[in-house]
Amino acid sequence: MIIGQAAAATGVSAKMIRYYESIGLLPAAQRTEAGYRVYSTADLHTLRFIRRARDLGFSMEAIAELLALWRDRSRQSADVKRLAEAQISALTDKIAAMQAMVGTLSHLAQCCHGDARPDCPILEELATSPATPSQMPEPAAAQQRPAPSGRK
Repeated sequence: MIIGQAAAATGVSAKMIRYYESIGLLPAAQRTEAGYRVYSTADLHTLRFIRRARDLGFSMEAIAELLALWRDRSRQSADVKRLAEAQISALTDKIAAMQAMVGTLSHLAQCCHGDARPDCPILEELATSPATPSQMPEPAAAQQRPAPSGRK
């Protein structure tokens, strides 16, 4: 199967297939006399494995470890579980960080009147606040601003 067919069969783009070959996640493909890459059924299984691992957010380094474990029939499942638990922890941290961002942005959006006036607590906060959401004070402009009057 040539690269376009392999891409269609696995959902991995031809560009990514070439990249995975270049970094050693996928063995170099056999070539036809015309120079076309030819992929085996085993290569397709490996590409599907890589795609699924990427879908679960694993880094390239972790995927390389997972592939090595997958290929090693004498592996210990504890090694695989360790990688999965590390990924769970990393994803949990990312979720917490994203929830903090949502909370901060929600708070800022509530503080903004969204009217024709030029003052905007969202922009003020972006320009003056610390980088970490947990350290953000409530915007002073939002605390002191009167409710919108309906005039523009």
